Amino acid sequence: MKTIETDVLVIGAGPAGAIAASLLHRENIPLLVVEKQLFPRFVIGESMLPSSMNLLQNAGLLEVVEQQNFMRKHGAVFLRGSQRCDFDFAQQSGTGWKYTYQVPRADFDKTLIDTVTARGVDVRFQHSVTAVEFSPAHARTTVEHQGGQFVVQSKFILDCSGYGRVLPRLLNLEEPSSLPPRAALFTHIAGDQRPLEREEGKIWVCVHPDGAWIWIIPFSNGRTSVGVVGAPEFFQQFPGEPEAQLRAILMSDVNASQRLGRMEFLFPPQRISGYSCAVKKLFGDRFALVGNASEFLDPVFSSGVALALASSERATQLLIRQLRGETIDWSADYGDFLMHGVKTFRSYINGWYDGKLGTIFFADQRNPDIMRQICSVLAGYVWDKSNPYVMQADRALAALAHILGRRPEPAAR
Repeated sequence: MKTIETDVLVIGAGPAGAIAASLLHRENIPLLVVEKQLFPRFVIGESMLPSSMNLLQNAGLLEVVEQQNFMRKHGAVFLRGSQRCDFDFAQQSGTGWKYTYQVPRADFDKTLIDTVTARGVDVRFQHSVTAVEFSPAHARTTVEHQGGQFVVQSKFILDCSGYGRVLPRLLNLEEPSSLPPRAALFTHIAGDQRPLEREEGKIWVCVHPDGAWIWIIPFSNGRTSVGVVGAPEFFQQFPGEPEAQLRAILMSDVNASQRLGRMEFLFPPQRISGYSCAVKKLFGDRFALVGNASEFLDPVFSSGVALALASSERATQLLIRQLRGETIDWSADYGDFLMHGVKTFRSYINGWYDGKLGTIFFADQRNPDIMRQICSVLAGYVWDKSNPYVMQADRALAALAHILGRRPEPAAR
């Protein structure tokens, strides 16, 4: 079998893989990127966070993203009946980016990887990893494609395969998530009656009265991504085929129905369930898991791409130093770093579903300074340890919800 030798094999050509490839290529480190699918391809995770702008800039990919005229996202609006909580990234407590983008992922992901390819990186689509073996000297990875198969012999593997979770599956690293199982039903629509000017690009998160939440994400091409997330039993309240089910759910929420009353579905709604996942370990002697190949939490605060880019940058920076001969403490410098971000987002996700954040977001009296600190977290700056709503997220959110004096009302189950 033909063998290709390289320093680094990157599995996956999504945003995490593109960041890793760009950083490695800039340091003249030999690498190969293999991707199972052919781009462009549809994927959810379309609402970015401002913290990702720093990461794209560091990898030399921000300029090409800015040239695509994606919809500018200035914040997030949370709606529950007549109640409203508006977060504007210009009002966050830190010095982070004040905007980001709403991106059709097919276009966004292809833009990133096409840029990396144009710079000279070897990227091979429709190539699937089917086996991997490790020795003290190298990793040997079997790759299949339409023309046959070959082996990649590399010093290290970065698994950026996202929902494909290649190494967790091959190495038996999968572990159940601590989050309860939930499902999402979603599509793209035309006919969205959007707010005007600066408000147009903000994501809407609507709390459904029967115990779920709805996302509304506008794109600059006129389309809008809509979806609903809830426990499996929530969807049983709305019988019928997916299109009828999704339409009934959207029309039974006062805020979504007012905005989407003229909507036209652009493709049949898709469903994913049990999407939260975890792993037994994040790295080994010759591999590291990056982005959704490590942990995926929940779509509610758009943490997926933010964590994917942050973990990719950190893992790649450490790998570059290791390939130069430095000794790297992957546990402290990668594992602890990534899990700090994951745990912070998890605190907010748990707070959303158990009602603490509903109590905070929809309180009659909200402390502006505290809301700015929370806004910074929602902007993705979950490693800012000067922010008490990062450093002690669970305790701070619980104390604030208690102080506000209302019994928590679950936002969703």
